[in-house]
Formats: sequence, C-alpha cells, structure tokens
Amino acid sequence: MISFFKTNNKTRLASCNLLSGSWSQQAVSGLRSVLILCAMVSMSSAVAGNLYRWVDSSGKVQYTDQPPPATAKNVEQKNFGANVIEGDTLPYETRLAVQRNPVVLYVNNCGVSCDKARALLKTRRIPYTARNPETTPADAEALKKLAGTLVVPVLVVGKKHLKGFEVDGWNATLDDAGYPKTLLGKADGPKLPDDAPK
Repeated sequence: MISFFKTNNKTRLASCNLLSGSWSQQAVSGLRSVLILCAMVSMSSAVAGNLYRWVDSSGKVQYTDQPPPATAKNVEQKNFGANVIEGDTLPYETRLAVQRNPVVLYVNNCGVSCDKARALLKTRRIPYTARNPETTPADAEALKKLAGTLVVPVLVVGKKHLKGFEVDGWNATLDDAGYPKTLLGKADGPKLPDDAPK
C-alpha cells in the first residue's frame, strides 16, 4: 500500500507499506538514492570493455559492444579500460615543461658521471629520452653534430645543451626550463627510462 499526501499543490509520498513493512519518506528517499547509485555503477561497467564499429550489408554504420557478424565490413575495435578517462601521472607543471623543453640525455656506461646524471633526473622525476652514442650510430652522429664531440654525459633541455655532469648547472638549466625541483603527489611518479647498465 502506498499513500500520498498533498501540500502546497505538491503530491508527496508519505509512507509505503510493502511486504508488511512500513516505509517512511526518508527510507524511500534513501532507497531511491541507492537504486540510482546501483544503476550508475552498472552503466559504468558497461562502458568498460570493447566497442566495435562496423558497416552492415545495407551500408549502415553500427556500433556495438558485441563482435560483429562475419559479413561486416570495415570493422574497427576500440578497447576501453575500466576508466575511459585516464589521468596523466605527471603534474601539470612537469607536463608543460616536457612540451616546451623536452629532455634528452646522451649517456652510456661511462661510470660515475653517467650514473650521477641518471640519478639526478630520477631524483627530480624528470621524464627524459636516453640516447646511447656508443651503441647507436644515429645517436653518435647527432651527439657529434650537437656537441662537437662524443664525450658523455650530455644533457639537452629544449634548445640548450650541457656537456659533462655538473649538478648545479644541470639543476639551474632544468629549473629555468620549468621543471619542478621534486615531484609532488604519488611516491612512485611516472615511469622513467631504465637505461642504467645492468
């Protein structure tokens, strides 16, 4: 049994007697919220998974979450994870610096200098591209053109480059390029190149 009452020209649910229980307006409102939440969760899980785009035999484009029939043409499959909108693990300040002044590190197994160079970038959580002129002829040619020599480490930040490792100079150049001194947020931060000697 459901009963309503009218106040100020609005009909409101007063009580509900279902399964021989008495439900108040607050209980019904709470139940409604739970049901809406359940519906939203089930819809979000439906978004996760595969989405297929294909053209049927009559030339119409179809979108389904099930694989198309064998007669389908121009089949495209998109795979979505549980979270369709993925966030970047880098802070905004770092993303801007990477866009404006990407970092390249010419390095090999040169010893302490190369190890300290990698460690500085890792400590500051700065994403970089590692290039090894010792093993890659194209990297050797690019380094010789840039620095005039094949001596490593060489740090390239945007259009600037620094030969040899000098912690204060490298930090100042990275600071000027807009890279934060430390990464705030997640302790592990973004995945950085693993170019250290094994």
